[in-house]
Amino acid sequence: MTIQAKETMQSPAPWTAHLELVAAIVSGILILSAWIIGKDGSATLSTSLYVVAFLIGGFAKAKEGIEETIADRQLNVEMLMVFAAIGSAVIGYWAEGAILIFIFAISGALETYTLNKSHKEISALMELQPEEAWLIQEDGSTISVATSSLSVGSRILVKPGERIPVDGVIIQGTTSVDMSAINGESVPVTKAEDDELFAGTVNLSGAIQMEMTKPSSETLFQKIITLVQSAQSEKSPSQQFIERFEGTYVKIVIFTVIVMMFLPHFLFDWDWTTTFYRAIVLLVVASPCALVASIMPATLAAVSNGAKRGILFKGGVHLEHLGSLKAIAFDKTGTLTSGKPVVTDFIVRENADANFTLAMLSSIESQSNHPLAIAIVNYANEQGVSQMENPQIEDVPGYGIRAFTNTGEILVGNPKFVGKDLIDAFNDGIVHKLSNEGKTVVSMKDEEGIIAVFALKDTLRPEAIQAIQDLKQLGIQSIMLTGDNENTARTIANEAGLDRYVAECLPETKVEELKKLLKEYGEVGMVGDGINDAPALATATSGIAMGGGTDVALETADVVLMQNDLTRISYAVKVSKKMQRIVKQNVFFSVAVIAVLIISNFMQVVDLPLGVIGHEGSTILVILNGLRLLNKIN
Repeated sequence: MTIQAKETMQSPAPWTAHLELVAAIVSGILILSAWIIGKDGSATLSTSLYVVAFLIGGFAKAKEGIEETIADRQLNVEMLMVFAAIGSAVIGYWAEGAILIFIFAISGALETYTLNKSHKEISALMELQPEEAWLIQEDGSTISVATSSLSVGSRILVKPGERIPVDGVIIQGTTSVDMSAINGESVPVTKAEDDELFAGTVNLSGAIQMEMTKPSSETLFQKIITLVQSAQSEKSPSQQFIERFEGTYVKIVIFTVIVMMFLPHFLFDWDWTTTFYRAIVLLVVASPCALVASIMPATLAAVSNGAKRGILFKGGVHLEHLGSLKAIAFDKTGTLTSGKPVVTDFIVRENADANFTLAMLSSIESQSNHPLAIAIVNYANEQGVSQMENPQIEDVPGYGIRAFTNTGEILVGNPKFVGKDLIDAFNDGIVHKLSNEGKTVVSMKDEEGIIAVFALKDTLRPEAIQAIQDLKQLGIQSIMLTGDNENTARTIANEAGLDRYVAECLPETKVEELKKLLKEYGEVGMVGDGINDAPALATATSGIAMGGGTDVALETADVVLMQNDLTRISYAVKVSKKMQRIVKQNVFFSVAVIAVLIISNFMQVVDLPLGVIGHEGSTILVILNGLRLLNKIN
């Protein structure tokens, strides 16, 4: 029995496992009946029942073996089992051959069942895809149509409790959306007009109207399904080696069995029946079924485990690499940090009114779409300060904003714009102190001098510190590669607990630094959040993208963190390490069982029924051991 990664890697239908199990049970009943009848002396009827048991129990695996042999043009372990059963019948061991077929059929049914179980997560995902949607027609009425018939620009009504059928944006209404199908996050997210929606998520509260922005075949949900399917079909290096080894090993077994049919008769004076019988037993016990089944079920289970928890692996090879990482490099903005600056300090001169100053600055910055301006406006809103009437402004690229108010001209920007001497003198040089803390400083100046200073900072993700600590416990070094200046990089590195950092990196510089790390550590991962990090992600042993539901992330790296949760990196590494341990356990166990059975056969200690039980039992055990990876890893 073998588990092959078919080209399409489609999960066997559930009824297939049931049909195989029924055939195995019927075969077992026939074998028992034939044995009872045989004891009463009716050899002809007994043999006829054994033949029927052979055909019913062995049909499925024999058909599979023959088809694969023709397709691959080489023998496989299914054919070894067929030869063994036929050989047993030829020398008159009908009962032993039938028992082999029976246990082989039971094993085949269990194999199909375990493959179905390992594909459970992707099957569950596919079931979440809505097949119908409420299309809003030109007259405002709605009609139920197939999701596949919709086109970009279609207006769709989504009622409370329904799954969102396609990717799009809200054009009318407000609601809460269960995003767990996309990112695994159980807390609903409030969505209003112009907010993005994803197919497969659930509209919980209000009725909304949305506009379709992507074809059904290109939705984020469909890409996730395709990604998981691709991961399940891609074989790891270990699996590829085992499958190459299988073909050679089967030829060696066939050759050895042929020699075994003759040589012991002349060397050990065995009679021909014993010689042939022992050759058939060797054919059974030397078959590498357990060895071949040592890797694929474990890999599929690990991929499913990750998919269930928002970690998408783009194949077994990437899953296998993760467990070997010695260091991981991180981008800063949007990866270690939230990517959105916040105001950390607000300092006004002694004779200025803080609320008035903040209201004035908020009115000025509200007319800009710069991230720092947005952060200042948000800060004013949080403080409950209302904006004043918007003054006339003039954007000065590279410096700041010049505003014209009733009280005169206001300058907002960097030291070069508002005056370096004024900055140095303001509040005992507080600006330099804030800059040394890795903060971006925005100054505000009127005719009297500096009115106020705002310090902003891109803050760490809440889970970043824990994620770095988790990696340290796994013995993995953490390095930050950032385009920010030395002060900002040092501050973030210290706060996060990173081992090292490299500041002022351009995209090409990150690649150069990553190559240095690869020479130093051998196996290095890279975590990034977008297009700028793509070259570094491609250079790393394992590229890990912050997903957040973006198409770019799905198309860039080897591993995608759909929840943007950095702590999932250590979980992914643990999954990889556990998979490697289980694979090693399976390989060692299967080889040991084969060796013991072969030696026992030469010593004439093990008979055909016991050899069958040992061989097929070991195969079932390694499959079940691999399926332990479906459980959550602590």
